Amino acid sequence: MQKNLVIVESPAKAKTIGKFLGKNYKVKASVGHIRDLPKSSLGIDIENNFKPKYITIRGKGPVVQELKNEAKKSKKVYLATDPDREGEAISWHLAYILDIKEDELVRVEFNEITKDAILNAIKNPRPIDRNLVDAQQARRILDRLVGYKISPLLWRKIKRGLSAGRVQSVTVKLICDREKEIENFKPTEYWSIKALLEKNKVPFEASFYGIMEDGKEKKMDLPNKEEVDKILKSLDMDNFIVKEVKKGTKRRNPYAPYTTSTLQQDASKKLGFSTRKTMMLAQQLYEGIDIKKEGTIGLITYMRTDSTRVSEEAVKLTKSYIVKNYGKTYSNGGKTYLNKSKKEAQDAHEGIRPTSILRKPDDIKASLTEDQYKLYKLIWNRFVSSQMSPAKYNTISLKILSKDNIFKASGSKLKFDGFLKVYNIEDNKENSNEMPMLEEGEKVKVNKIEPNQHFTQPPARYTEASLIKTLEELGIGRPSTYSPTISTILSREYVNLNNKSFAPTELGLLVNDLLEEYFKDIVNEKFTAELEGKLDEIAEGKFTWQIVVEEFYKEFEKVLKIAEEEIDKIEIEDQVTDEVCEKCGKNMVIKYGRYGKFLACPGYPECKNTKPILDELDVPCPNCGGNIVRRRSRKGRMFYGCSNFPDCNFVSWDEPVKERCPNCDGPMVKRKSKKGILIKCMDKDCGYSRNEKE
Repeated sequence: MQKNLVIVESPAKAKTIGKFLGKNYKVKASVGHIRDLPKSSLGIDIENNFKPKYITIRGKGPVVQELKNEAKKSKKVYLATDPDREGEAISWHLAYILDIKEDELVRVEFNEITKDAILNAIKNPRPIDRNLVDAQQARRILDRLVGYKISPLLWRKIKRGLSAGRVQSVTVKLICDREKEIENFKPTEYWSIKALLEKNKVPFEASFYGIMEDGKEKKMDLPNKEEVDKILKSLDMDNFIVKEVKKGTKRRNPYAPYTTSTLQQDASKKLGFSTRKTMMLAQQLYEGIDIKKEGTIGLITYMRTDSTRVSEEAVKLTKSYIVKNYGKTYSNGGKTYLNKSKKEAQDAHEGIRPTSILRKPDDIKASLTEDQYKLYKLIWNRFVSSQMSPAKYNTISLKILSKDNIFKASGSKLKFDGFLKVYNIEDNKENSNEMPMLEEGEKVKVNKIEPNQHFTQPPARYTEASLIKTLEELGIGRPSTYSPTISTILSREYVNLNNKSFAPTELGLLVNDLLEEYFKDIVNEKFTAELEGKLDEIAEGKFTWQIVVEEFYKEFEKVLKIAEEEIDKIEIEDQVTDEVCEKCGKNMVIKYGRYGKFLACPGYPECKNTKPILDELDVPCPNCGGNIVRRRSRKGRMFYGCSNFPDCNFVSWDEPVKERCPNCDGPMVKRKSKKGILIKCMDKDCGYSRNEKE
């Protein structure tokens, strides 16, 4: 009996789906894309309306042949690639090699890999959506034109191995611009005055606000110590009187379900995961995990989405769960989070949620790896909390006068935890300054007046979380582009990731300056965002992709010619060091390789001596007593090891410190935390840790 053939991208996905469909279906994987533009050439016929020249990807010949053989002996073929533009394009390429007509009902789409979702999708196939394919094709061609036209220019003018890209180059520019802001920043002095007060043995704090002038409040800045001293002299320490008391309530609403971007941001902040790691784990949770007593099943909905929309069925089931487990007051009645402001093309599927709310993280923990469990719990908590009531607080604000000087204080107390019962918010500071019960006209005791000098701080460098947030806010790239973009700019050595913050390298600054001078549109945030908008309109059928590409290429070709003529070859001089080559006596120079800097003899090719650059810390290795050195992994991440490697294999992601543990005398490390610097023992069984201010 002939079987039906279902083609997906991933072998893991094929395994999960195969169990749901039964013996009448055979599920095969294309293992990603099967056709693409050639790597060895541009692959675009610019003179023939930008016609792409697709070829079978090298190494995919056996896969293609197997799929062709299976398709010939199958009753019907279904194309079940991912539910996004890239997945639609893969289905289109599969249809081409299998000789399937575009209007045939072969495309099946599902947002979660569960039995009901798969069976329902198979019952409702549709034709391939050519608009979605064209939007993805336009993106691929635009990226190829930018990459293959500018990159060779960078190779000729600066050095081999460099690259440029539409989203990549804008991302590097954002990091470079931030670094320039930091370098040009001039701190400004300002002061604050804090009053440590007390009433009925309940201490609280109030901050200087300003003065009363002609019966009106006037906010007052304190730019220097002289102004502060004037205020301090004018205070009547025995008469701090409550002038005004305002009581009220406020609500804190739950967050919407995760999108790709918000999941990456939260996983970075709460779990310390890189975008790459987050997406890898999310892919595993989506494609299917073998759960004890259940078998293999997808645990979350599709993880590449910029939608927060939730299906009515999921809302209904979650409402029942919340009412049963927490009580009716904890339900917000059910909210679908429809994206009214989003374009239709961006709202193709739901936000990220568990496929079943009844599959609680702790119940399936034994079937998950530690990291899978952490990410699944984060997604489960976020989604459940999105269907819960707002948290409610009792608030109080005070105005306190000492002569004509105004001090203000405010505080709040949690009245009803609502969604906070499930979703922990680490930045929740609502209870940080509880107030005593006070009435207008009451006098409060002054324990201390604290004047404090401050200086304005430069903007912080981007972290992975803040960079993704900025890219999303500017409309640059799409959910699937953030992780590979960050990986690319690290591997090209345009930026470094130090203490979880991005800093541009000299090479990154040099390339960015060149692109800004000659290719303003390529690195212009607004232009890039507008181009993304046009890709969305192609997906909606409002534009043909050739028109969008041609419009871009007309101007791009002009500036490319100017750049070729005007840019002189930029010689990057090697930095000479004090390290002497033991083979020929010349001072060694710093070179850049695939994995970072290294020392090389300038006498190459006669002398081929090289050495690693050891960035030593003044900290002894706890294993052998050698020096601890900073190193960089192949993915650009900083770590710490022993200078005697490979004889000593000590390694740590956190920075070792000289101080020994006061509990067990073992080695300790430090890392940044929200409270400053966390210093902890390396022995997990010891558990010693403390926080210090930076």
